[in-house]
Amino acid sequence: MKSFFATLREQRWDDHRYYHQSRINQTLHFMSAVGFLVAYSLVLSDPATAAIIGWLWSMGTRQSGHFFFEPQGYDVVNHATNEYKEAIKVGYNLNRKIILIAIWLASPLLLLVSPSLFGIFEPATSTKGMIDHVGMIWLAVGVGGLIFRTMHLFFIRDVQTGLVWMTKILTDPIHDLKMYYKAPFYLMRGQLIDPMDHVAHEEKIKTAV
Repeated sequence: MKSFFATLREQRWDDHRYYHQSRINQTLHFMSAVGFLVAYSLVLSDPATAAIIGWLWSMGTRQSGHFFFEPQGYDVVNHATNEYKEAIKVGYNLNRKIILIAIWLASPLLLLVSPSLFGIFEPATSTKGMIDHVGMIWLAVGVGGLIFRTMHLFFIRDVQTGLVWMTKILTDPIHDLKMYYKAPFYLMRGQLIDPMDHVAHEEKIKTAV
């Protein structure tokens, strides 16, 4: 278990220092985390609504932060190119995210092919019924994307890396609230990029050890 939690800390630390330097991105992650926690609270009682909140609000804010606001040039804090960071990313890098988002956007079209989704649903007779069906499809896409990457990591890395990554993704909303609750205040002060002084300090300690 010590190894598991050490790997979890490492994945979280690398995720923060490599991919969350923009204060706008951090703020959007804070907003995303709130949405995911609302979705979590609904997933047992109203899974379709939970999935719609998770995708439209939480994933929308989270991924727009990565695609539009996070710097993608040379990372002077970590002395790494963006290409290097994309290559070593444990989870979904930008190219993989594009594929996942494309699947998410296209998935409701299945209801045009088969309103019952090949016998899984009763065909919707109202707008609410159609929205609920779309929500359930999106829930399946989200769960499927999580399981697919976890199992993929089993083969390209190892089982522990995959399980740690899955744990990280599921607990990211709580962690992001703790990490980025101050980001909106820094942003209101006009600070667009986190200076990441704590990263330089942490890396200096690691080097000394």
